[in-house]
Amino acid sequence: MSRLAIALLLAAAAARAAGPTAELAQRIADAGLDPDACYRVRDLQFVRGDIRIYFNDGYLIFGKKVDGLRLSAVFSAETDGDAELIVMPPTRSERLSLSEYTKSPNLNEHFRTAVMVFTDETFADLEVRMLQRRDPESSPERGAVLASEWDAVVRNFVQSFQVRLIRDLLSDKREQYGIFYAALKGRTLGNIDIVFDPRSNEQVLVGQLATHNERTFFDIWTRFAARAFRQGQREVAPPDLSVPAYNIEATLEPDFNLRVVTRATVVPAMEGRRALTFDISPQVRISAVRVDGEPAEVFQPESLRSTLIRGTVNETFLVVPAKPLTAGREYQVEFEHAGNVITAAGNQVYFVGARGAWYPNRYSHFSRYDLTFRYPKNLDLVATGKATETRTEGDWKVARFRTDVPVRMAGFNLGEYDKQTVNRGPYTIDVYANRQIEAALAPRRMVIVPSTPGPGPGPPREPRWTVDIQPPSDPSGDATARLERFANEIASALEFMAGHFGAPVLKHVTVSPIPGTFGQGFPGLLYLSTLAYLDPAQRPAAVRDEYARLFYSEILHAHEIAHQWWGNIVTSATPEDDWIMEALANYSALMYVERKKGAGAMTTVLETYRDHLLTKGDSGRSVESAGPIVWGSRLVSSQSPAAWRLITYEKGSWIIHMLRGRLGDARFLEMLGQLRKRYQYKPISTDEFRAFVSEFLPPRSPDPKLEAFFEQFVYSTGVPTLKLAYTVRGTAPQIRVAGSVAQAGVDSDFSAHVPIEIQFAKGKPVIHWVRTSSDPVPFSVIVPQAPAKVVLDPGGSILRK
Repeated sequence: MSRLAIALLLAAAAARAAGPTAELAQRIADAGLDPDACYRVRDLQFVRGDIRIYFNDGYLIFGKKVDGLRLSAVFSAETDGDAELIVMPPTRSERLSLSEYTKSPNLNEHFRTAVMVFTDETFADLEVRMLQRRDPESSPERGAVLASEWDAVVRNFVQSFQVRLIRDLLSDKREQYGIFYAALKGRTLGNIDIVFDPRSNEQVLVGQLATHNERTFFDIWTRFAARAFRQGQREVAPPDLSVPAYNIEATLEPDFNLRVVTRATVVPAMEGRRALTFDISPQVRISAVRVDGEPAEVFQPESLRSTLIRGTVNETFLVVPAKPLTAGREYQVEFEHAGNVITAAGNQVYFVGARGAWYPNRYSHFSRYDLTFRYPKNLDLVATGKATETRTEGDWKVARFRTDVPVRMAGFNLGEYDKQTVNRGPYTIDVYANRQIEAALAPRRMVIVPSTPGPGPGPPREPRWTVDIQPPSDPSGDATARLERFANEIASALEFMAGHFGAPVLKHVTVSPIPGTFGQGFPGLLYLSTLAYLDPAQRPAAVRDEYARLFYSEILHAHEIAHQWWGNIVTSATPEDDWIMEALANYSALMYVERKKGAGAMTTVLETYRDHLLTKGDSGRSVESAGPIVWGSRLVSSQSPAAWRLITYEKGSWIIHMLRGRLGDARFLEMLGQLRKRYQYKPISTDEFRAFVSEFLPPRSPDPKLEAFFEQFVYSTGVPTLKLAYTVRGTAPQIRVAGSVAQAGVDSDFSAHVPIEIQFAKGKPVIHWVRTSSDPVPFSVIVPQAPAKVVLDPGGSILRK
């Protein structure tokens, strides 16, 4: 049989195997533009949420119908034609964000071309508007030209959004929750992406693809809830499913390809679901899915632009069962998938990528896990849950892990490990360490030869020396002793936090190393940077400064331990609320450092954080000014690639520290304990967190609902310089302390409550709160005795310069 015949047979077989969903996607991609649906339009207004588009003069051509629907359109203006985009963000922070990219708080951009992709009622709305302006001027001749010019471009955009297009077309809520996307070429701002997505918590998005240091970003200029959603006239679509249980069987091949069968118990939330949505790493491909034993179709294409806009590296894919699903009923969904998510770092040290997306998941549900791994017997493997079985079968090991309570996600790690176990009351902590150091940190041997050549041609033969370039040896003992100390340190952090936040739901915690400079806290499983295992003197020179020493020796493991509560018991409601979990985890770690090393150690860290936040980038602006903490992943931009980490972790720690100052230590610790109890297995939003914390404020506190505090430090930006001036007049018991507090270095509308402490030689100090403004704010306090000192923010509880 010829190669051509074989290719044709394979293509035919692939077409048969593709199924109706893939065939629908192909029809959408192949539809192209319809020359007979091209119209000359003038003064045509079009609104999607808070996005206003004016087609002032030009041609509008629609895509050909697919199953009776038009899903795309192109606007093109002649040389003298024009269109206009207007977006007016509703909040100060969003207007500031837009200004940083466009130099204007409102977007008013003219353009001549636009590509639109949609599943909502865009075509119907435009058709009605055109008909209302009398018969539209049909132009099939111009349509033929536009189709030839734009068909390939439209296909590219359609393919990038095809998962969402298919999902909406398979939904009976398409008109209500369909998406609108447009790519415009602005006259002054270049290419602009706009999105109106009723399935998102923030439905309006405007941004632009950008590159920085050969890395591609999607810079979000503004993103906010549309007016109808803000006013309660419309509601965001609820999650489409829950997953109460996973049973996963994974085989790790000697070449580190991971083959997995994942069985998920899935409960649809809406009646008649024709497609289920899951996320997974792009390194993993789904080969087959069965729903209650019946084959289901898998639709897993690449959607590059859509993925960038969503701000994630994971891909969304669809499972389309043979028949619609019933809401509230449990289904067993079985996935077969494989991929290489493990990278060798040298010396039998391995890096596990896609730690939260190596199996299909969605929304990080609370689920029970039953995990079985089959892997080469020369390796050790750890995973979420309690190990219930370990055995050897020839060249393989088999290990099973189970969680007896719901947890948010499951992970695993592997290597050639040494192990140290510590038991503290009801808790067991297993700490695993690599037997060898990873290649990037290993000693290197340098050969030095003299510069004077030896006799004859060619390189010198003698003399020749070798010098070992390596970290100094561990002065504190051997590796076993250090691992034992490390395990006891982690156990102490766990005990400290359990004492304040209540017992963790998992009594067994496994700690394992991962190459790199970061950590990650899964339920019952911690990944810690290999640097944390080393004595500080053994670490690379770049991480031997005072703060780095404290971070890898004290903060990192305590931070990841804290995620057993913040993130794995209490969770965030949306990605924009994730900062709460990271800030609480990091501040919990600082509290542990404070307990061990005193208040001065915490002060040193917070001062370092402040300096990091005030560091200026290439634009001349501070990192902190990149955006408010609630922006989440959108803080990762071409202008400030590192802003997300610094603002989320370091400003987040300052926010929690400032709340501690408002509550006082006793009320603050009570708040943390009650937070865990009230929100166990529940999500919390930023506004719910504000309301919850305000319940613990002392009586007669200024800003009793913390609305001003959150508006300034959570929903906005700014780090002020504050200056106190005062006088003392009068005689006891009527002594007047009067003065003012001035602020500088922030926008004119910045305002914060700051404490002034009037201290005496004997007796309790008097605390007076002042709310700052653009002008100096006066204050006056009558005290019964002469003050020994008047101090602005004596406890360092305000983030300021």
